[in-house]
Amino acid sequence: MSVDASQVHGAVQTLTQSSDTLFLLLGAIMVFLMHAGFAFLEVGTVRHKNQVNALVKILADFGISAIAYFFIGYWVAYGANFFADAQTLSQGNGYELVKFFFLLTFAAAIPAIVSGGIAERARFYPILIATFFTVGLVYPVFEGMIWNGNYGLQEWFEAQFGYGFHDFAGSVVVHGVGGWIALVAVIFLGMRKGRVRAGKHTNFAPSNIPFLALGAWILCVGWFGFNVMSAQTLNGISGLVAMNSLMAMVGGIVAALIAGKNDPGFIHNGPLAGLVAICAGSDLMHPIGALITGSIAGALFVYLFTYLQNKTKIDDVLGVWPLHGVCGAWGGIAAGIFGQSAMGGLGGVSLTVQVLGTLAGIAIAVIGAVIVYGAIDRLSGLRLSEEDEFNGADLAIHKISSTNED
Repeated sequence: MSVDASQVHGAVQTLTQSSDTLFLLLGAIMVFLMHAGFAFLEVGTVRHKNQVNALVKILADFGISAIAYFFIGYWVAYGANFFADAQTLSQGNGYELVKFFFLLTFAAAIPAIVSGGIAERARFYPILIATFFTVGLVYPVFEGMIWNGNYGLQEWFEAQFGYGFHDFAGSVVVHGVGGWIALVAVIFLGMRKGRVRAGKHTNFAPSNIPFLALGAWILCVGWFGFNVMSAQTLNGISGLVAMNSLMAMVGGIVAALIAGKNDPGFIHNGPLAGLVAICAGSDLMHPIGALITGSIAGALFVYLFTYLQNKTKIDDVLGVWPLHGVCGAWGGIAAGIFGQSAMGGLGGVSLTVQVLGTLAGIAIAVIGAVIVYGAIDRLSGLRLSEEDEFNGADLAIHKISSTNED
């Protein structure tokens, strides 16, 4: 019995499409799970009277992000929309739909990052409005520039320097943008009441180290979906990405352990700093370069967070600007250093372009955030009243505490 070549080709094509769809779906689920990590990292860090708000805020942000990205953000970034019948949308085993889900989980990381910085004193609905505009407009502008070639920025880089800006899994596109947006929001909100006493800075201790640790572990595990599955197809999967993610994570742990003097908060954020930094160049670097990149990121987080909390009026509760904003920017630049063939990397990257592209991401994030948070602050205010902040966001906003104790 003969088999028609076209039938074989069709069967192989169907199998490839369905495999890629499943691969990306698993990646989307892993990154979606990371939002639980964001939630528990915040729950464990904030005081007891703000734990419910931390949980609700992350989930509510995801819902608003999905609406904003579905109707506006995905169209801004990729010029695609979903205004077609279901049969058309589901062609190719629905790969494009799963791709949207995967990229949505990246976009929704922006408000999840911001949430940790503005914790304990932000109003609920004004922040959700800010989420809508940052996910619907600010983030997709830079996302589209880098990952879809919008506005000619990548073409200009290639024409001037021979290479485009390289950000494989979003050190700058996701984490850097999210961290710098968070910095603007934190500055608009100001310091929490009680942080300065008798002219000296006072730090509030984490309320629940086990929850903080659980959040960090969930994020670490999910990050391998964030990085490895950024290939978006089975054909593009790379063990190098997994290895580099692992080594950067380890570098972050060890650096935070040493620089943070065995502090559990630093130790559990150290691997996250390393993972943020490796996203951009995880497909290019030698594992030793990844280890160095992660180590520098872990140390950067410890020293910058300590400085911010003890020497400035920037009250970044979870340290999301040093963790995501600064370590994300470092990751973009590190790709241009350790991605070079002379440094053991695969090459095809320019340090000049990496610096310029990173600065472009920071500029768009800051300008967009100033417009969004500035407008909302003027129109409705961003901060809880002094009484509500004293009572805690759980009772003030959600009318319930995290425990049933009197």
